[in-house]
Amino acid sequence: MTQISAQMVKELRERSGAGMMECKKALVENNGDLDISIEWLRKNGLAKADKKADRIAAEGRVAAAQAGNKAVLVEVNSETDFVAKAPNFIAFTNEIADVALKSGATDIAALNGAAYPAGGTVQEAVKSQIATIGEKIELRRMFEVKADGPLATYSHGGRIGVIVALKGGSEELAKGIAMHVAAMNPAHIKPSDVPAEFVAKEKEIALSQMTEKDKAKPAEILEKIISGKINKIISDVTLVGQPYVLDTNITVGEALKKEGADVVSVLRLAVGEGIEKIQEDYLAEVAKAMQG
Repeated sequence: MTQISAQMVKELRERSGAGMMECKKALVENNGDLDISIEWLRKNGLAKADKKADRIAAEGRVAAAQAGNKAVLVEVNSETDFVAKAPNFIAFTNEIADVALKSGATDIAALNGAAYPAGGTVQEAVKSQIATIGEKIELRRMFEVKADGPLATYSHGGRIGVIVALKGGSEELAKGIAMHVAAMNPAHIKPSDVPAEFVAKEKEIALSQMTEKDKAKPAEILEKIISGKINKIISDVTLVGQPYVLDTNITVGEALKKEGADVVSVLRLAVGEGIEKIQEDYLAEVAKAMQG
């Protein structure tokens, strides 16, 4: 019987995208033949798909789709970045986003039940991907935005997806602001959106950081100093106050004003937000698989 090495497991993992333990078992069952092992994984993966439900899928892609006055973002999770970057997975997530856009689905439950172009439902297509890839694949979130004015989507490497809807302006401006949101991730759109509690806390911090000499200044001057600091902080945490990434000589607010535009809504999704990830060394994972 062929001795199964860590290198063989690694190679099968890279060729198939399946999990380490699945790769080791496939090689053992097929006497180390890589091609037959890949076929074995494909034939046996579906039966094991449900057993992957307790795994953590914190990688993946945010796919965007847009047509007319409607746009969607869909987060599809995988277990590893390796799978998330694979061309087949990228094509699959793009197709899921297209289904979300055209089907009228407004949440994950409806999207799972929607018809998939190749046949069956989206949920069945996901199970097929699990069988092929050997990892947990999960539709985690989807959002839809409809707008009467300019609308744009932006995807940053599949890791971050953004939709921006404007009143007035142009689609080009909406796209630029979507790129800005992807890069800067502002907490709020405008100063009036900033919670009063946040402002009060920042005033308290600003006052505590002042020297005794500054604190001894007249009340109106002290208030101006503190207000200046608070306004700077508010600009930093609001979309309209930040320097525009496409022209840092102006703020996003000034870019909007130039075109007589206003922001109606902003949606930003980043892969794996809120999921507790388990960091594990790749080589350690190979070693663990060989010992199992």
